[in-house]
Amino acid sequence: MVEKVIILGSGPAGLSAAIYASREGFEPLVIGGFSPGGQLLLTTVVENFPGFPEGIDGPVLISQMRKQAEKFGTRFIDSNATAVDFSKRPFKMTADGKTYESNAVIIATGANAKWLGIPSEKKFIGHGVSNCATCDGPFYKGKGVVTIGGGDTAAEDSLFLTRFASSVTIIHRGSALRASKIMQDRLKSNPKIKIVFDTVIEEIRGDKSVGSVALKNVATGQVQEMKTDGVFVAIGYSPNTEIFAGQITLDEKRYIVPARDEVYTNVEGVFVAGDVADHVFRQAATASGSGVKAALAVREYLAGLGSEK
Repeated sequence: MVEKVIILGSGPAGLSAAIYASREGFEPLVIGGFSPGGQLLLTTVVENFPGFPEGIDGPVLISQMRKQAEKFGTRFIDSNATAVDFSKRPFKMTADGKTYESNAVIIATGANAKWLGIPSEKKFIGHGVSNCATCDGPFYKGKGVVTIGGGDTAAEDSLFLTRFASSVTIIHRGSALRASKIMQDRLKSNPKIKIVFDTVIEEIRGDKSVGSVALKNVATGQVQEMKTDGVFVAIGYSPNTEIFAGQITLDEKRYIVPARDEVYTNVEGVFVAGDVADHVFRQAATASGSGVKAALAVREYLAGLGSEK
């Protein structure tokens, strides 16, 4: 059976695409991955997604979007796609050893935040540990937080956090920041920001939420404890594009490069949505919007295929 459209990924981008595609009567098949839902599954209260003035838990939002897609005829496979072939139509995708074919594809596999990898980190994700300053910064009004990283992302996050936090301490393992000069100048001129060099977080401590961090100087080995209410990890993201290498155009950071109009790729009939092609905004709402655009582009594409017959 050749599907009309297969959607790879089931975060806000993939689910929004599924809702629109299913309402068009395409009965899309979503290959959603082993951990469907994307970054929102690591978030507690989401306050910046339109329509929820009191906020909504990330996993609940994903669950409701999935139910909405299923209501209109979307089908789901909760497995990872392990291979794709975009060389000709119908396109082929492999999951759980089975091959699926479709006339159109929407790639919405997202990007995973890079974490520190220390045991205590996972315990506090959503309870004081975050990788999204824009999402969670407002929860830290009048509190002290730390940012981990030394590049432009860490600098941008730290500056944003000063709108709410009473103090922001940047922890960087190197002896100099990697951020651009203009960003470094902004950090140095902000009285709320302090930078600690040659230092790593050895442990995140607390009861139900973050209360302090153990900092280790990489040069001296000295460890000291610092009180903090939040830890923002800003060491980058990894787009989930491994299986698309050689099949579609990727940039130097392995993000998919849209050929035009944000959602068209260099392969006719293959579309992209969400964070897998966005290393700037990375918001649930922007991902959702791009999923809608991709589904509408698929509608136009499939209509064109029909007119060829």
